[in-house]
Amino acid sequence: MQETILILDFGSQYTQLIARRVRELNVYCEIYPFNRIPEITSGIKGVILSGSPFSVRDSDAPYPDLSVIRHKVPVLAVCYGAQYLAQTSGGEVMPSKNREYGRANLGFIDITNHLMAGMSKGSQVWMSHGDTILKKPESFKVIASTQDVEIAGFQVENELTWGIQFHPEVYHSTEGAVLLKNFVVGICGCHQQWTPDSFIESTISELKQQLGDDKVVLGLSGGVDSSVAAILLHKAIGKNLHCIFVDNGLLRKNEFAKVLDSYQHMGLNVKGVDATDRFLLALDGKSDPEEKRKAIGNAFIEVFDHEAHLITDVKWLAQGTIYPDVIESVSVNGPSATIKSHHNVGGLPDYMKLKVVEPLKSLFKDEVRRVGASLGLDPDILNRHPFPGPGLGIRILGEITREKIRILQEADAIFIDGLKSSGLYKDVWQAAVILLPVKSVGVMGDERTYEYVVALRAVGSTDGMTADWSHLPFEFLAKVSNDIINKVKGVNRVVYDISSKPPATIEWE
Repeated sequence: MQETILILDFGSQYTQLIARRVRELNVYCEIYPFNRIPEITSGIKGVILSGSPFSVRDSDAPYPDLSVIRHKVPVLAVCYGAQYLAQTSGGEVMPSKNREYGRANLGFIDITNHLMAGMSKGSQVWMSHGDTILKKPESFKVIASTQDVEIAGFQVENELTWGIQFHPEVYHSTEGAVLLKNFVVGICGCHQQWTPDSFIESTISELKQQLGDDKVVLGLSGGVDSSVAAILLHKAIGKNLHCIFVDNGLLRKNEFAKVLDSYQHMGLNVKGVDATDRFLLALDGKSDPEEKRKAIGNAFIEVFDHEAHLITDVKWLAQGTIYPDVIESVSVNGPSATIKSHHNVGGLPDYMKLKVVEPLKSLFKDEVRRVGASLGLDPDILNRHPFPGPGLGIRILGEITREKIRILQEADAIFIDGLKSSGLYKDVWQAAVILLPVKSVGVMGDERTYEYVVALRAVGSTDGMTADWSHLPFEFLAKVSNDIINKVKGVNRVVYDISSKPPATIEWE
């Protein structure tokens, strides 16, 4: 049985980061809402309680029954989790005199305690809470303090239960990885055997057992998620995997032919379908972002459904769903507010009557890339920036025409090729060119022009949940701007987007 650390989510912005840090120790973990605690089986080696935007004194604060986990497995309670343990065990949690947010230093550490072993006095930690544990229960022993927070860490006596009022998962807690390893490996006894190779081996074995001789259809996008899913399925069921790669006319310049060629060299059973005319017809006259997304999504479903029906006896639909998608669907407060729809969220309609298989549903994005590297995935696909399902359709603001697609494809190719040739592509998480629905006055030669404006967008991120704009060299931006204006007919002005996420999103639509 696979060793697992269970993370109970109380709504913290850092919950996924806790999971990522545990995964970096080559230990598998899963996130569950605090109100859906699963049965504690022999495979669950320990539980981590996350922080929360709530105060334990709020009337609607999360108040789970932890008796189902305490005394059964080791528990590490972080921030809200620690305050909840204290409050429900006879302690007192009160508002801090000043909100404790930011860097602090552990002036006292009990290095004899298993959780704190190997940590240094003065170790920097990250605080983020409006309450503090003012009075501890009698059975709680203080194992760490800062200048302002006496009970920064504790252990419940005669129990494998700990609490800390700082966040070990964030970068600013300089020895947070030491503390988490002490808990996950030292206290919980996990063997650090969850690696890309072990994932590949177990997943292929599970897919063989799950699918047998059934046929599976998969829509390829050219991105890393669907490509890695395809290779895993191919290794499990071979030619019983039928891949469909649809050209919606909104891909990057020459991308359909390049990616299709890469897939065929990988030995995949793949069919390319040029459906450009169908998508452009569906988009005709539409300028609202949501209407465009829905038109693209509906057209994709129609094309995919038609192609899938040409394959006899298909039983399964494969999808490249990854773990953040799964977490979102079972979040503490239900799915987050819809910021924008996406054509592949929720899969295909019920009338297709296919069972769904999702080989990557336990992986974060960076883990998908590591698995892809172990599988020998083409580096051009493996290291490809994320690309939206609706493609350039949401990077052309306003109505979409063939001429606008041509302009954007040409400008985009100059930007992306420039990033690659300058060695900057790997330093950027996602890059895009946006065709704006405005024109500006320009001068070319002796002529006055009135042409489109494009915006360059480049961000750094880990998983797209937050992102900062990339500080690309001015010389590089100047060259790209010059090349686009001189080589792309229809553009006479280039701007650079320096907005971070939040408050802006990565895409403009």
